[in-house]
Amino acid sequence: MSDPLGASSEGARIRLVATDLDGTLLDPAGSVTPRVRAALDAARAAGIIVVPVTARQPIGLRAIAEQAGFDGWALCGNGAYAIHLSTHEQLFAAEIAAPVQQRIARELGERIPDLLFASVRDAGEVFVAQDGYASVAHLSDHKRDPDSMGGVPLADVLAAPSLKLVIRHRTRTPSEIFAVLRELDQTGFEATLSGAPFVEIMAEGVTKATGLSALCAELGIDQAETLALGDALNDVEMLRWAGRGVAMANAEPEALAAADEVTASNAEDGVALVLERLLAD
Repeated sequence: MSDPLGASSEGARIRLVATDLDGTLLDPAGSVTPRVRAALDAARAAGIIVVPVTARQPIGLRAIAEQAGFDGWALCGNGAYAIHLSTHEQLFAAEIAAPVQQRIARELGERIPDLLFASVRDAGEVFVAQDGYASVAHLSDHKRDPDSMGGVPLADVLAAPSLKLVIRHRTRTPSEIFAVLRELDQTGFEATLSGAPFVEIMAEGVTKATGLSALCAELGIDQAETLALGDALNDVEMLRWAGRGVAMANAEPEALAAADEVTASNAEDGVALVLERLLAD
């Protein structure tokens, strides 16, 4: 890939910036700093589309959208669906089939007993949690009050298709669950980690890259005209797909290896540095 940062490998100017949120756009306190907000505003004023691409659902994106000035398209659920933050239009959605979910729960449960599951449905607005899930959840996990989650039998969690299926355990780490999950037949689903205290399952083939590709096709933006920023395992495919992939200094090793370059950490306004250079070019 070539420099300056404002150009991709084909020399195309950047027309769309796709940014992860947690660990990337947001500082360690989970906020948008004044410098980052100023850089986002300057990029939009220059005609660049800035799209949040996140594992979060709309409920967890709304407060951040206000801080960051996001009012257009957003990719949620690790690219499983695109939703317009102003009109609430849903551009596309990819769901995990119920039989696939049931197979995952059965086969994974044979290897790791006492797992807990939750299903995200209906444009990300519905959260169906298994009995006991709320007792291990925190507000920061899903931006939902655990007291509001309720609880249903596992069969009910798995009975309907999901935009994202969440798996966690009281004592086993997400990495441990993920490693065992990777030993299963992967037909019908895609698994990843975002840094949250659970494993995240999407429909087969769904990643942030596939969601971004579909959105860019709708907007008439070429792959070479995109720049992506991220820090976690669930950002790897997007960093590889974009015309320019930029990892944060605090990124996971897989994300660092997938990126074309590295910016400062999220604690040091790394996203702002990238956008400021982009506009200077």
